[in-house]
Amino acid sequence: MGSPAFSVPALQALHTAGHDIAAVYCQPPRPAGRGQAVQKCAVHLAAEALGLPVRTPAKLRHNEAEHAAFAALALDAAIVAAYGLILPPAMLGAPRLGCLNIHASLLPRWRGAAPIQAAIMAGDPESGVTIMRMEEGLDTGPMLLSAPVRITAEITTPMLHDALADLGARLILQALADAPTPTPQPAEGVTYAAKLTRADGRIDWTQTADALDRQIRALNPWPGTFCDFAGAPLKILAATPEAGQGGAGQILDPGFLVACGTAALRLTRVQRPGRPAMPGDAFLRGVPTWDSARLT
Repeated sequence: MGSPAFSVPALQALHTAGHDIAAVYCQPPRPAGRGQAVQKCAVHLAAEALGLPVRTPAKLRHNEAEHAAFAALALDAAIVAAYGLILPPAMLGAPRLGCLNIHASLLPRWRGAAPIQAAIMAGDPESGVTIMRMEEGLDTGPMLLSAPVRITAEITTPMLHDALADLGARLILQALADAPTPTPQPAEGVTYAAKLTRADGRIDWTQTADALDRQIRALNPWPGTFCDFAGAPLKILAATPEAGQGGAGQILDPGFLVACGTAALRLTRVQRPGRPAMPGDAFLRGVPTWDSARLT
């Protein structure tokens, strides 16, 4: 049970390992992209490529027919990875071994919807994957296995995402093979990673350069980070913290070094709406009044 690219390695690993996959559940096809053509999610496409049956219910709550169909599968376990729908009690209790979730954090830190981005933005030294047996609470279930992944100073969300997806695939196979005894999550250290919105990408230049660097790396590719410059939005795709001092948002040199609340950020890749991405210094060469302009 999964939908985005994060879930695909686990599905493929289960199939390669010879597990009998009774069904694959994922989000239904929806309009996407500029043309708004109806598209299948990554797990749907992967399941079809493997010749597996796919179910795409639009909802599970108060869907007794789907509950009955799920119970009729007579599952040993359901493997859940970023599915996108909340499983009701009737489904959580149906498999013999329960529903096992591949969660992209070291629980109980970063329960919730955006654990990868939250770990990078917070400056955590590591993230990881936890295999947990699901219950009705939000990522509160007992843990079977966990393993860490180091967060380096250059790591972006796509990089960490791929590392955690591969780790999750390995850990779920281990959990099924070894059947470790579940242990309750610690009561201390609980944090929550809320669902992201576009507003989370707004740059506040009064923040420190290090905090803004983490925000830029965490919110790539969505929702992206942006500010206003010369009367139009400017998307910031990559930046590097450097020494520098000035008023927040002030451009300090023609290489697009921008003063922050503490230190400065060199904007190494930027993009105007509807234009191709380009190096920050090349972009600034097209702004003859850059030395008197300010980013807001």
